Amino acid sequence: MEQPVYINIIRDPINRFLSNYFFRRFGDWRGEQNHMIRTPGMKDEERYLDINVCILENYPECSNPRLFYIIPYFCGQHPKCREPGVWALERAKQNAVENFLLVGILEELEDVLLILERLLPHFFSDVLNIYKSPGYRKLGNMTGTVRKQTPSLEALQVLYHRMKYEYDFYNFIRDQFHLLKRKIGLKSQFSLTHTPNFLLSSQLKTHQPMEEHEEEMEEDAHSWLVQP
Repeated sequence: MEQPVYINIIRDPINRFLSNYFFRRFGDWRGEQNHMIRTPGMKDEERYLDINVCILENYPECSNPRLFYIIPYFCGQHPKCREPGVWALERAKQNAVENFLLVGILEELEDVLLILERLLPHFFSDVLNIYKSPGYRKLGNMTGTVRKQTPSLEALQVLYHRMKYEYDFYNFIRDQFHLLKRKIGLKSQFSLTHTPNFLLSSQLKTHQPMEEHEEEMEEDAHSWLVQP
């Protein structure tokens, strides 16, 4: 029986956690009030809980095992996959390498799309130009999480320590992704350092959606490809 082709994209663990934390409470630019109406069971003390208090006072939402979610997905169904540790980490790495055609990085999404077009052209032909089209950009601008804030440096350091296995896996996947880019001759503007993205605080703050006249089409998507 022919096996399916597996692909996936993962995100910087802390960025993902923060986005989920504030989205659960306030939704996105499509309608904060509508989101609050849809979550009537959330009490105000939970909805407006300061992110620093949640982290530094070790609330369940900001602690393990709630912070351990990327590795279990790639690890599998073994009970030890739910236990933060080296065993689950190494099994997740093995599964990602052996069973996935591509595991990309959300922070380098445009490169991911270029590689998918190269590897699976039947499904992803012209995908980057579609992604950059004004209509898609306008829709994407409305899905940004509302009221996202940057925790204090102390809270970020605590969170980073709690998510050390998640970051080990994320950095491994990023290294594999960069290796694949080099193999197929794809130049990239992204840094190869392992500095956590949460240190770039501007990435964590909520930005209002751009108006149509503020959107500019970027250079041709395929200009990053090295010509033989």
